[in-house]
Amino acid sequence: MRIAVPDLISNSYFPAIAAVELGFFKAEGLDAERVELFFPVPKMMEALREGEFDFVAGSAHATLMAFPEWKGAKLLVALAQRMYWLLILRSDLKAKRGDINAVKGLRIGAAPGVDFGLKRLLLEAGIDPEQDRVQIGPIPGATGSGVSFGLTAAKALEEKKIDGFWANAMGAEIAVSRGIGTVVLDVRRGDGPSAARYYTFPALVTTEKKIKEDPKAVQGAIRAVIKAQEALRSDISKATEIGRKIFPPTEAQTIAKLIERDLPYYDPVISEEAVTKMNRFAQDVGLLSGPVPYDQVVATRFTHLWKG
Repeated sequence: MRIAVPDLISNSYFPAIAAVELGFFKAEGLDAERVELFFPVPKMMEALREGEFDFVAGSAHATLMAFPEWKGAKLLVALAQRMYWLLILRSDLKAKRGDINAVKGLRIGAAPGVDFGLKRLLLEAGIDPEQDRVQIGPIPGATGSGVSFGLTAAKALEEKKIDGFWANAMGAEIAVSRGIGTVVLDVRRGDGPSAARYYTFPALVTTEKKIKEDPKAVQGAIRAVIKAQEALRSDISKATEIGRKIFPPTEAQTIAKLIERDLPYYDPVISEEAVTKMNRFAQDVGLLSGPVPYDQVVATRFTHLWKG
């Protein structure tokens, strides 16, 4: 059983990591010893399509990068709600929280596929990246399938190779704690245009082929993720326990703080409203040609599992 995430040393897909590390996949009879890191998310989705992985945990909208018009893959369960990336700028720029205009004329690092969210957010806020000279591109050094993007982004910011980055809360926390970065936007918690909160969300994804051939494994994977969410809600120290096994020391000590902050968003339900808003975003950025039915996006035969 192979499971992948596009960023491992991060809070973004942690319920999937916890589901493996806390033994919930094994309890469901699924032989999954670890979660593999496979960066960036578009390549990970392509690997899912080619059968290299059984499940992936990633940005829900990114599924469309390998499965056009939502054909061939389904979302199984939300790892958490709302778009989960933060905009961090160099602290010496003295940008204030919520001041989106501070990005004008700056170099902002963002991962492939993840950058769609930032570009659309800026347009919603009245900022034209081209006219306002906002350079949005890859992080220097963030190449290869084994990259932990948030950590690489914080390092590049510290070295002033970029002026800011759009990444996960782990990268943000490291930058802030070192005094090199300032949080300008935390979209999940209300910063920026309200529509941006619903561009995407972290989800567990599999192929229609997997659902057809092994529905019991799919059910088990969904249950494992939900049990992991519940376990973290009940005992946040489990996040540190997991971190010490698979993260570097500093990030292992930080992860529980980030997960505790995320707990209010640990809801496995993928609502029709969330799918409609995500698909509207996907249309706006050219990933989807038009509206599609909810059951073309979500594996509705398993939605009863979300209720326990």
